[in-house]
Amino acid sequence: MSSKTISQQTLLECRKKLLALKQDVLNRVRSSAQQYSLSQASRTTTGDEIDQSVTQLEEHNFLVSQDRLRHQLVEIEMALSRMENGTFGICEETEETIEVDRLLAIPWTRLSIEGAELREAMSHRFAR
Repeated sequence: MSSKTISQQTLLECRKKLLALKQDVLNRVRSSAQQYSLSQASRTTTGDEIDQSVTQLEEHNFLVSQDRLRHQLVEIEMALSRMENGTFGICEETEETIEVDRLLAIPWTRLSIEGAELREAMSHRFAR
């Protein structure tokens, strides 16, 4: 199955959303990196244990946030790539067309609702 089963209008709308999301994520990465740099520059390298703990906690939060944004950016790039190779809108689990409403709500999704339920059921089964 190919993305030809998805209307051209839906593809264009999803591409527009993905590009806007990509720009937003890139802006958030830059903004948080600048804020973190300014925060670190204003800190002294000395301090008591509480100051050092606060610094480590801020660094941890920054790294978790950056990792989350990086993951979101990868998902967006993969969705744009699927548009280019004609597999956008095809569920990775069921190989059926993903619901249009789902694509419009989450344009980077790789799974239909049924596919997501199957994957979740499998993860629960093997998690035990």
